[in-house]
Amino acid sequence: MSQEGNVDSKPKPDDETTRREAFVKLGIGAACLAGAGAAVFGFEFLSPNVLYEASPIANAGKPDRYPAGSVTQDLKAGIYVIHGPEGFYSLSAVCTHLGCLTAWNADLGIIACPCHGSKFNELGEKIDGPAPRGLPWLRVWLSDEGDLMVDRSTTILLKQFLRT
Repeated sequence: MSQEGNVDSKPKPDDETTRREAFVKLGIGAACLAGAGAAVFGFEFLSPNVLYEASPIANAGKPDRYPAGSVTQDLKAGIYVIHGPEGFYSLSAVCTHLGCLTAWNADLGIIACPCHGSKFNELGEKIDGPAPRGLPWLRVWLSDEGDLMVDRSTTILLKQFLRT
């Protein structure tokens, strides 16, 4: 075939890209971008998905820190340490309705949830509100150093008091 019949036979300048070359570069760029995205998601998939939480065991300090008849809230641990007439016990400070942090109201002698108005007595029993049940009792013991220890992951069904 001779070049006389070809209309587009003019030479192309070196800095000009043809349509075919542009689509090839665009395709290679898209493939590189897809490969990089797959590598990122593959790395996330293979890396461990660990939730680091604080220990469920809280050190509440020495028993003499709590006067008789006191209800003390530990905001950091989300617990109440109560020194009742029978001894020490601990309640979860997390409302059983939707998980809000409750607060001790000393004037009324109740534990109240600020979110939806649930109320509990100092034994954790539900008095009023939408909470389905009372506040759970938590396991309490004395450490070898004489500190009150509260296990937030272990609820007890029977009301057990720690006598010191």
